[in-house]
Amino acid sequence: MWIYPKVVAHRGGGSLAPENTFAALRCGLAHRFHAVEFDVMLSGDGIPILMHDPEFGRTVSGRGSVCTTTAKALTLMDAGIWFGPAFAGERVPLFEDVINFCKKNDVWMNVEIKPAPSYEEVTGRVVAQMTQRLFSSELAAPDRNNPARLPLLSSFSFDALMAAKVVAPDIARGYLVDVIPPDWFAQLNTLEATALHTNQKNLTPALVNAVKQAGFGLFCYTVNEPIRAKEIIAWGVNGFCTDRIDLIGPQFV
Repeated sequence: MWIYPKVVAHRGGGSLAPENTFAALRCGLAHRFHAVEFDVMLSGDGIPILMHDPEFGRTVSGRGSVCTTTAKALTLMDAGIWFGPAFAGERVPLFEDVINFCKKNDVWMNVEIKPAPSYEEVTGRVVAQMTQRLFSSELAAPDRNNPARLPLLSSFSFDALMAAKVVAPDIARGYLVDVIPPDWFAQLNTLEATALHTNQKNLTPALVNAVKQAGFGLFCYTVNEPIRAKEIIAWGVNGFCTDRIDLIGPQFV
């Protein structure tokens, strides 16, 4: 069952701002998005930060990797200049700071656990522990299932989500796959997942019906054309993220 927002800004601000930064989150808010997706991995000293790529070179310059660099060094890196000169000096944010920002601004979070290779379990565990700690008061409240109050943890890594399930079972989980595998039902049940997240390009009405009939939510990435968004919603897809927050607004469906 899907109780979360239906349209989510991909990596904070879609294609309008440098991904996984506060600039992206502010951009999403400026376009009235109170639901975002972003990527979290661990620094070399085990601190969760926002980053998609495990290696430097695309959104931060230079050579090196996230998992061998301290959080302090990462947060001094320029994560905006690659996108455009107007974003020069935009820093790599800490996950904890992003949670505080989103809570302050009433922004729902789809937190994609993005472990570097060989760091799947520890990343899932640390991200889930921090999420649970920072949402302890909401988890203790009678309305803890209010979608505006609790985030969802998603990942392509089965091991990361299993680790998250062990340490924070009350934080919902969504399993990410590019192509829905034959054993999707067993995997979702093992994870006790709330939803299946999948590439909209590989979806069919029959697959949508099967997932929905099994009682799971179905979320898609990354939908950038209004016509396609309307089509998959008509099939029964519960929600999707988009880069084109300028074309597809938060109240699109």
